Amino acid sequence: MIRFPGSVSRLRWILAGLLAILLLADQLLPPPLPGSSNPAHLAPHAQVILARDGTPLRAFPDRAHIWRHPVRVAEVSPRYVEAVLAYEDRFFRWHPGVNPFALLRAAGQWLWHGHIVSGGSTLTMQVARMLEPEAYASRSLPAKLRQMARAVQLELRLSKTEILELYLTYAPMGGVLEGVESASRAYLGKPSLSLSHAEAALLAVLPQSPSRLRPDRFPGRAREARDKVLDRLVREWGEATVKEAKQEPVIAQTLREPLLAPLFAERVRKLYPKAQRVDTTLDAGTQASVEQLVAARLAVLPPRVSMAALVVDNATLEVRAYAGSADFSDAERFSHVDMVQGRRSPGSALKPFLYGLALDEGLIHSESLLSDVPQSFAGYQPGNFQASFSGPVGVTEALQKSLNVPAVEVLDRLGPQRFVSLLRRGGLKLDLPRGAEPNLSVILGGVAVNLEGMVGAYTAFARGGVAGKPRYVSDAPVEEARLMSEGAAFIIRDVLESGGPVARQVEGSVGARRGIMWKTGTSFGFRDAWAVGVSDRYTVGVWVGRPDGTPNPGFFGANVAAPMLVDVFSAIDDARPAKRNPPASVTQAKVCWPLGLRADAVPAALCHHERTAWLLNDSAPPTFPDRLREGAARYTDYRDAATGQRVRTACAPGEMKSVEMARWPAALEPWLDAATRERALPPAWAPSCAKAQAPEAGLKIVSITNGETIRRAGSVGGAAPSLRLEARGGQQELIWLVDGQQVGRAPAGKALHHAFPEAGRHTVTVMDDSGRYDRVEISVR
Repeated sequence: MIRFPGSVSRLRWILAGLLAILLLADQLLPPPLPGSSNPAHLAPHAQVILARDGTPLRAFPDRAHIWRHPVRVAEVSPRYVEAVLAYEDRFFRWHPGVNPFALLRAAGQWLWHGHIVSGGSTLTMQVARMLEPEAYASRSLPAKLRQMARAVQLELRLSKTEILELYLTYAPMGGVLEGVESASRAYLGKPSLSLSHAEAALLAVLPQSPSRLRPDRFPGRAREARDKVLDRLVREWGEATVKEAKQEPVIAQTLREPLLAPLFAERVRKLYPKAQRVDTTLDAGTQASVEQLVAARLAVLPPRVSMAALVVDNATLEVRAYAGSADFSDAERFSHVDMVQGRRSPGSALKPFLYGLALDEGLIHSESLLSDVPQSFAGYQPGNFQASFSGPVGVTEALQKSLNVPAVEVLDRLGPQRFVSLLRRGGLKLDLPRGAEPNLSVILGGVAVNLEGMVGAYTAFARGGVAGKPRYVSDAPVEEARLMSEGAAFIIRDVLESGGPVARQVEGSVGARRGIMWKTGTSFGFRDAWAVGVSDRYTVGVWVGRPDGTPNPGFFGANVAAPMLVDVFSAIDDARPAKRNPPASVTQAKVCWPLGLRADAVPAALCHHERTAWLLNDSAPPTFPDRLREGAARYTDYRDAATGQRVRTACAPGEMKSVEMARWPAALEPWLDAATRERALPPAWAPSCAKAQAPEAGLKIVSITNGETIRRAGSVGGAAPSLRLEARGGQQELIWLVDGQQVGRAPAGKALHHAFPEAGRHTVTVMDDSGRYDRVEISVR
């Protein structure tokens, strides 16, 4: 046997050198895979934003205006994959990127006929051409050799499934479409997973000549080409199936850009700028329903008024519907301004959080006595939306009617700074005017929030007091924080849904009937109308207004946002509300006004009104201390045993007896009905004591405060302000003086109205016939 040791050694070195050169070339000239080197022809790359079921919400084309919808093999009908492989590359699963037998056959046909009869390209070679279309514009031999080299590179780097998915995504489908999913949605109006045999064959042949075979323009050509593919599939599908598929007509819809939740899609695109495909949490059906409801209301909205709506799944915090503007095609309605993110004044929509946090702080229970009367809080004088007052109210009524004065009273006790801090700790971002500190106006809309934050915070009422940030993709982290206790969340939701433990119906029984807790809000000047609602399954928020902040007189939360909210719930949530049992921290008990304590802890004579209340942690906090009058809420008074008139030791004409009394807040005494006044207020003084009343019965002006500034209506020279002059603690008739001049008389407990036509500083004095007085100074501007 002859040996050639030197030749074998040189051959090995030559082969090793060639292999090293090939490896170096492969590293220096890698294939332009999507997402790796970001090839120029894909920059900026096409991007598609999808609903949770794969429905395209919006497609953003690449630089060449191509719409592309990346898909996985499992998301495409097996019929299409079978058709593509049978028609394009039967040996795709076995060859290394190049099929030498197919190349030899193509070369022989070329030599025999003098022109190309059939190509020898594999599916992998076609993918290489799709990734670098400019490099293979010519059909020269060098271009074909380079294409073959690229195919081998792809096979070395990717699995067969990954290569097939590139084909499914980049195959040209006519016009601006690439990929089977884009073509299926655009031409057929369905996902590629649902393709029939005929439809699979039709889309399989399109990449051969996408412009000439477009089914929307040339259905005859497309059908003829489709039938050729079906003929090749007889072995795989059977004659009967192929025959039936050929009977199916070719019908394609006109191409149009998918446009569902456009502002949401734009936002998600900015969050994930490098992703070719973003699968979101939106539900296509829910989104379409919300958009239809918004569109239906355009006719009743004034020009330039927009609307936003957001639907969040309580269980997952995933967003199911997102309408950022009223009409994406109407520039006059600020179509491109996303008011889900816009920060605006919430009006009264923060009140449920105030009462919930006050419950947690042990300040109130669900029937704590509050004063819905004209009050001044260090110069801040809130009024109600309806410009009327109810007198004594409980927390439940105050929250249901969205009364402003009681809310300010509760915030005054809790503290504006603490309220804002607790909300921020719970995840609700609040914006204050530049340089401002939290004050009592916070609860009436003196801060800015956005719809996204409000809806996220309101989910706490369905999630045991834990609020969360709305999520837009399923793999986004869950961001949540405890906003209030489980018990407080239960009580507030029950109050706004069913009216509390006494089951009073709320706002025309809509909430009680459907199991929905909801709250409206209107910002100052009718600029913003809000409605936020919570069911077992969803939290929904609606905002209506002009994005530029222009007022819309007559449009407020209850008459424009709330109806939309109810319609959204009716459209997306028809489930019967589940029965909810109070958590262990919540109990029910009878409480008494005016003291606010448990009925079983109060003597019957001191229980002027009995109420059924929710208690948190079995606590029944007493009524707030009187702001206008010092002294305990319970006190001992004395009566003449014979006449029953009020006396004191120094002036009692005969035998005297003691009587225990419960004192109502001074601001509420004029609002008590006759029966309650008879029980709550002491009788007249005995004649012998009329001139010697108790020192605690001082006289105090309550309607205005010392140092207060009163402004004229409108501009300088506007209408003279008319003030309500009211005092507490006097007896019989009160005398009112302004700058030392008497302006009127009024019975004790009654108010006097007086106009101040002249600007400047004024002294207001009140006196009674016993010589007691009070005085304040105000400024009129």
